[in-house]
Amino acid sequence: MPASAGPDGATPPAEFAAVAERVFGDRFGLAVEYARLLVTDGVVRGLIGPREAPRIWERHLMNCAVMTEIIPIGASVVDVGSGAGLPGIVLAVARPDLSITLVEPLARRTAFLSEAVTALGLESTVTVVRGRAEDVVDGPPAGADVVTARAVAPLDRLATWCLPLARIGGRLLALKGSSAADEVTEHRAVIASLGGADPVLHACGVGVIDPPTTVVEIVKERDAVPPRWKPSSRAEARGRGDGGRAGGRGSGQGRTRRG
Repeated sequence: MPASAGPDGATPPAEFAAVAERVFGDRFGLAVEYARLLVTDGVVRGLIGPREAPRIWERHLMNCAVMTEIIPIGASVVDVGSGAGLPGIVLAVARPDLSITLVEPLARRTAFLSEAVTALGLESTVTVVRGRAEDVVDGPPAGADVVTARAVAPLDRLATWCLPLARIGGRLLALKGSSAADEVTEHRAVIASLGGADPVLHACGVGVIDPPTTVVEIVKERDAVPPRWKPSSRAEARGRGDGGRAGGRGSGQGRTRRG
């Protein structure tokens, strides 16, 4: 049976508390404050499903936090389709050395992100940008050391959207599930055509969380003009939503907001 959060819905369950404190270190209290925002405002405003709230540490915060082990010190990070701030805000909480830009197209989500950044005191390291990855590729977020994405889209579309935001030698880090290896096999040729190196699978958090977080790493080797993506008939049939994350890739670029 999955673990439940503490009595207030924001503190980690007893079996995760020691691990969470180790992962977040002296920023653990800040992580609890972010969890509280997710299970209260995040649920009320539709960014987190009510059923996810009791599992916010197990399925979301820890899942994102352990990927910091493969992010270099002082890196600039762009989080595409940031949604409720997963993994972008988690990374900012766990790693104050990172400079992070949260890219999200939906106004209600960027409003939450900006409010969360202010409430957590992250204004010096986190910027919120309203827009799609395709719209901001020529803006300040471009040229990042690391581009992250979680539960946004299949790997070919992620590479199309995210690799242009990375510098040459920079990396896309895509948080994926059990289908990661199959996606790598299926989309390897597309990734190569976009200037990406052969993808590498990482298991992050081994010995810390079970199961570990699966991250697909793609190093950008060269600049390439991304093709215009056309959905398959299967993708068209199921629509563009995927639990509220991919649905954020709505139309129109909005104004830039800072937390």
